[in-house]
Amino acid sequence: MAASLPPLLHDRDFTPEIGAPMPVAEGITRITAPNSGPYTFTGTNSFLIGKDEIAVLDPGPDSEPHLAALLGAIGDRRVAAILLTHTHRDHSDLARKLAAATQAPIWSGGPHRLSRPRRSFEFNPTRRDSDFTLVPDRQLVDGERVNVGGVSLEVIATPGHAANHFAFGLVGTPHLLSGDHVMGWSTTLVAVPDGSMCDYLKSLDKVEGLPYRVYHPGHGGPIAAGPDYALALKAHREGRNAQILAAVAAGARRVSALRRAIYPQLKGPLAIAAEMTIRAHLDYLDQLGRIHVRHDLFGLVITPAQS
Repeated sequence: MAASLPPLLHDRDFTPEIGAPMPVAEGITRITAPNSGPYTFTGTNSFLIGKDEIAVLDPGPDSEPHLAALLGAIGDRRVAAILLTHTHRDHSDLARKLAAATQAPIWSGGPHRLSRPRRSFEFNPTRRDSDFTLVPDRQLVDGERVNVGGVSLEVIATPGHAANHFAFGLVGTPHLLSGDHVMGWSTTLVAVPDGSMCDYLKSLDKVEGLPYRVYHPGHGGPIAAGPDYALALKAHREGRNAQILAAVAAGARRVSALRRAIYPQLKGPLAIAAEMTIRAHLDYLDQLGRIHVRHDLFGLVITPAQS
């Protein structure tokens, strides 16, 4: 008999002291930015990696108080690099100002890009939240290792939430800086065409198979059993696929009808996020040939796959 999957249990008890440096592991200090919200939870987590020399991961939003908090925590130490998990503005907007203040280069997975071309009549809901103009000084490559402050980081491409998303593993330790790919407080928003559900699921498989056990996400607190949580996230997504297929078979033909069937309790920004996630699932199921999706002036039209 197959082993049962771990349950998907979100942890929303995380209450950081905004702007205060918090050591979370040997060579890792977390500083949470003052940008709490429905999509950012308590705020974006920035990380200082290393000791005498450091790297800064995800400087966060364009916030003068957060810049001051980062510079205060850095002190007189040399910043070897500013690393980005991805170029959504809540993670990357402060990168240029921090680079100017520290003379540090910016390293990332490259300029922001869509996961696939935008289709006729299709709107990119995350366009304003993405920085298409930030060009890194160094474009990182999946599988390479970079060394800062005596810490060796494994660079791990984890597309899905964004096409240029990377996670960073501290080699020889259990710690993975997972960005927005895996977060303990909520499931990750995947919004097409910016993101890709197909890529996201593959990236979950990828990190689950790595030796890192403790995940430190871009929002929320640490995840003690990271691979189990990644497995639970994938099972949750597969369950959502099944719900969508059942609703389409029952007659749902628009995203709004699917949202009312699957997320009847959600309103406001969370309902908007739910519809974005549904579109990503529909894109994935269409790729698999499980349903047929077309765009018109009023949005998506969904029909069952031809038998």
